[in-house]
Amino acid sequence: MKTLRDKTATREWRVARAPGMLPLLGNALSMGRDPVRFLSSLPRHGDLVELRIGGKRTFLPCHPELVQQVLLNARVFDTGGPMKEKARPILGNGLITSDRTDHKRQRRLVQPAFHPARIATYAHVMHEEVQAQAGTWQAGQVVDVNEVTQALTARITARALFALDIAPHAVAVIQHCLPVIVRGAYRNAVDPTGLLAKLPTPANREFKRALEQMHRLIDGIVEDYRTADRDRGDLVSALLAAEDPESGEKLSDQEIHDQVMTLLLAGIETTASALTWAFHLLAQNPEAEARLHAEVDEVLGDRSPEYKDLPDLRYTQRVFTETLRLYPPAWLYTRTTTTATELGGARLQPGDDIIISPYVLHRIPELFARPEHFDPDRWLPDRAKDVARGAYVPFGAGSRKCIGDVFGITEATLALAAIASRWRLRPLPGTRVTPRPHMSLSTGPLPMRVEPR
Repeated sequence: MKTLRDKTATREWRVARAPGMLPLLGNALSMGRDPVRFLSSLPRHGDLVELRIGGKRTFLPCHPELVQQVLLNARVFDTGGPMKEKARPILGNGLITSDRTDHKRQRRLVQPAFHPARIATYAHVMHEEVQAQAGTWQAGQVVDVNEVTQALTARITARALFALDIAPHAVAVIQHCLPVIVRGAYRNAVDPTGLLAKLPTPANREFKRALEQMHRLIDGIVEDYRTADRDRGDLVSALLAAEDPESGEKLSDQEIHDQVMTLLLAGIETTASALTWAFHLLAQNPEAEARLHAEVDEVLGDRSPEYKDLPDLRYTQRVFTETLRLYPPAWLYTRTTTTATELGGARLQPGDDIIISPYVLHRIPELFARPEHFDPDRWLPDRAKDVARGAYVPFGAGSRKCIGDVFGITEATLALAAIASRWRLRPLPGTRVTPRPHMSLSTGPLPMRVEPR
């Protein structure tokens, strides 16, 4: 049987323009009202769809081969677009926002902090926190799963970043400030005029205070680490010790600050959103939930999951992989064309923006059979090999692929297994869940009732 990759070798690309463009605004109103629905409607028009955000030419690749061309060629398609520019005042010049040259150097320096040996160390923190979380609930209790997962991933990320004696204070500040920062960042990102962020509204003032508080926290921690001058076995220690193998340079205090801010925002919000969706999907799919319970019972018995159990928690990992397909937290990111080039038969000019949407790509029927159906077994080895290269990109691809992908998968797998070994989470009657496209793809509040197994 021919795969999609075979068929695309000699294909002619379909290039189209998005419907509903308005003078001056282009497709900005459709994007602002319901970006998930609007972007999801575009693949039926073509393999590459041109839209306008204000007067800016923007392209959405709807075929994995075109997505790969963008993601694997960082020289031509560098990070950029309005979302990146509006993220810079928040994240600084970290891995997400830095241009290609800076990013290449930063990646070399930060990568050792995510070495497998370090991940195994962080997994001890994950084990302790997920076990503690599973032990706090009582039968019949109603919890907001979105709130619980945000708090859980905040504790794990803070303890992985900072030493145990610093983490409790840091967690309190992060849990207070991060939701405010995420909401404010998204408001700024989707405002095509840039004017709303300048208004003295209560929300903008709260956002400014939260951002200042986070910056003070990180500056204080970096200064404390510099003074102590010892390896505490955490991420900040790894960043301080990192040395460029080519130049011998180390990260400056400001660069460490920017990386910590980036890792906090990227590491907490995204994993929490994906975990929340996983529990929602399991509650909607009793057969998948029963198989998950059977696996954790067989692998764990009556103990909590540990790092060494990961190779045996295969179905648990497939559940999370399928969750990332249906509801990828990084549901949209952008690139900017740096030089005149061709993509899918269209001529692109320097400054043209590219939108990559894993959410849109993962739900195209030609790429995934029954794309709306939750099917963890589509990731069994024999079936997964037929997925076209570039069709599944929850962590991106190429030189900018998420540096914390293994960290997040490890964290989520342990959390799913720990909670599923003790509890079922049941939705409350009348609960309606729809994707909320913020900085990550959120369920919003998700009240569920805790039932012992």
